[in-house]
Amino acid sequence: MLDTQRIRAVTLDLDDTLWPIWPTIARAQAVLCAWLQDRAPATAALLADPEAAAVLRSQVVQAHPQLSHDLSALRRESIRAALRQAGDDTGLTDGAFDAFFAERQRVELYDDAIAALEFLAVRYPIAALSNGNANLDLIGIGAYFQARISAREFGIAKPDPRIFHAAAEALGVPAGSVLHVGDDATLDAHGALGAGMQAVWINRAEAAWPHDGEPHATVPDLTELCRLLA
Repeated sequence: MLDTQRIRAVTLDLDDTLWPIWPTIARAQAVLCAWLQDRAPATAALLADPEAAAVLRSQVVQAHPQLSHDLSALRRESIRAALRQAGDDTGLTDGAFDAFFAERQRVELYDDAIAALEFLAVRYPIAALSNGNANLDLIGIGAYFQARISAREFGIAKPDPRIFHAAAEALGVPAGSVLHVGDDATLDAHGALGAGMQAVWINRAEAAWPHDGEPHATVPDLTELCRLLA
C-alpha cells in the first residue's frame, strides 16, 4: 500500500505519462520526410516505409550499443545511415535531425496533465526522470520541475537504480522518501521499486502487471493519481 506520509518528493516520467509519445513521433517522422523530400528524395522514400525504417533503426541500435541510453544520438545515426544507404549526402544529417527534433517537442498533453502538475508542484519538489529526449522548456512545462534527469545526459537509462538515485539526490531526499510515477511497468514502476522508492504505475491500457512485487498503487490516469495523493 502507498504510504503518503513518506513522500517528500516526486519523480515523474514524461513520454506516455504526460503525453502520448507515438502520435508525436509519427508527426515528427512525417516532418522529417517532408524536409528530406526536396533535398534527399531517396532517403525520404526509405524512411517513409515503416518496415524499412524499422529495419534500419534496428541495425543502428545493434551497431551502436554504447548509445542505447541516448535516443537523440540513435535518431541522428539512423538518419545518417538512411542517407548513406540511399546514396544521398550524409552532410544533411544535422539539418534533418533538427527538423525531426523540433517537431518531437510539439507534444499534445493528456487532458489531465496540467492539472496534475499544478497539484503536485504545490505539494512536492518534482524531478523529470526520462529515457527520452523531450525538452521541457520548449514544451512549456519546465517551471513545474525542480530537477531534470535524462538518460542521455546521465549516461544510464531506467530501470537501472542509479538513475533513480541520481534523481533523489538532485531533489535532496533519500530514495525511500521519493514517489516515482510512470507508465512503463518495467522501466518505471519495477525500476523504482528496485531503487527503494515507492511507485505508482499509470496503467491507461489496463495491462497485466508483468513482474513479481507489485507497485504501491496502480491508477488509470493522472486524475486518479491526484485523488490518491489527496
